[in-house]
Amino acid sequence: MIKVLLVDDQELVRAGLRGILRSQFGFDIVGECADGTTVAAAVRSLVPDIVLMDVRMPLVDGVQATRQLRDQGGAPPVLALTTFDDEEVLAGMLRAGAAGFVLKGVPAEDLQRAVRVVAEGGAWLDPAVTGRVLATYRSAPRPAALNSALDTLTSRESEVLVLIGEGNTNAEIAAALVVSEGTVKTHINHVFTKLQLRDRAAAVVFAFDHNLVNRPR
Repeated sequence: MIKVLLVDDQELVRAGLRGILRSQFGFDIVGECADGTTVAAAVRSLVPDIVLMDVRMPLVDGVQATRQLRDQGGAPPVLALTTFDDEEVLAGMLRAGAAGFVLKGVPAEDLQRAVRVVAEGGAWLDPAVTGRVLATYRSAPRPAALNSALDTLTSRESEVLVLIGEGNTNAEIAAALVVSEGTVKTHINHVFTKLQLRDRAAAVVFAFDHNLVNRPR
């Protein structure tokens, strides 16, 4: 079972998510928050595998709540959920540390897949808005040395970066390369260190920027 914490200020939306993320599909809704103010405490007490986080909420929005989780350390991955086709806000979620985003209204199977991928250590960027969001995300200043840093990767680390960019989880990368998940985690840590990447979402952006995977349409 994948333990999910739902964060959305609308009860109707949370009810719909409960219907999609049912136990028969391998999900366990361990808790719900109606505002970002209670997310950090809920994560500490409920220990979810993933936080499905609405972007726009009163008091503390999804960006702030995600940043707070990142700063407290040891937090589960965050998947942003939004109805707003607002690339600046979604880029803000990525900068705050979210592992990806999915638009409300996607087919149930796509939402289930996104939650599984992120809970298992992957990144999920909804193709409907990925191109514009990545463009906005990339507009933030980045170290000029990153381009040359790509040359410091070993061939295996480059393979891992490509597979991350394609949205694969650690388990999927391990299967593709016929190595253990522990080995994959080691390679990922090396990639993040050499390329000065904070998280998996940043690695996905880097892979797209350097034409290592097909660009989203």
